[in-house]
Amino acid sequence: MARKTPEINSSSMADIAFLLLIFFLVTTTMDVDTGIYKKLPPIPEDQQQNDDVKVKQRNVLSILVNRNNELLVNGEVLSISQLRDKTKEFFLNPANKENLPEKSIKSVPYFGDVMVSKGLISLQNDRGTRYETYIRVQDELAAASRELKDEKSMQKWGRKYEELNEDQQAAVRKYIPVQISEAEPRNTGGK
Repeated sequence: MARKTPEINSSSMADIAFLLLIFFLVTTTMDVDTGIYKKLPPIPEDQQQNDDVKVKQRNVLSILVNRNNELLVNGEVLSISQLRDKTKEFFLNPANKENLPEKSIKSVPYFGDVMVSKGLISLQNDRGTRYETYIRVQDELAAASRELKDEKSMQKWGRKYEELNEDQQAAVRKYIPVQISEAEPRNTGGK
């Protein structure tokens, strides 16, 4: 008489697989890339119809970041650590130098008639620029803007910019208008 091979009871295998699936779905975390939050400024009322705005070269701080993560600021090679001071000097232009931005007289609440910079930052990256370098450049520009606003706030009210009320902050923003134009990345590095 032939012997039968014993069968493995597989009726509970589907239940076990289902429970393992549920377990891994519940315990696994999914990382979601969020990107960089930036609030874009509204289009000024006087420029809504005209897309081509002419800006004098002396009023533009041109920052180029290549694929080797090196900075070229107005034709001068700089390190990221030097960018903050260069940006502050560009906007303040204390000696009214010809190679730094022009200033115009504007009436600013709380400050009266003051000389305000017409400066603009133009930032362009290479497609091969490391994300870390891009973020460090953005941080330095934001820190320069924050320090300039803090300096004016301390001079006028003896408090930092963040401690001021909305009207005072608006006045400081009008006095120190830091505008950053970010161009589409280029593929100048070849890769």
